[in-house]
Amino acid sequence: MLVHSVRFWLRSGISSEDRDRFRWGLESLAGIPDVRQLFVGRPAATPPRPVVEADYDFALTVVLDDVASHNRYQDHPLHQAFVREFQPLWTRVAVFDAS
Repeated sequence: MLVHSVRFWLRSGISSEDRDRFRWGLESLAGIPDVRQLFVGRPAATPPRPVVEADYDFALTVVLDDVASHNRYQDHPLHQAFVREFQPLWTRVAVFDAS
């Protein structure tokens, strides 16, 4: 199993429609055949603690079978289209892959 976790920081001042469209774009990645599970969320309203990173706008977690399925996910046309369409909306992306 490989867990692909991504955090996105969006440009300030984007519209609520663009935020909704961005979330829809993230959720659309569930249509990639290698995706076993997909979760999209915003920072939770948990009490602040020094170890909690909560300054991002969206979190994406994708569960895949292995590195080969991760590589197919990255190359899939749906993922490539997501990056092309939505990259102008973000200022920073951080990826955490674990297996």
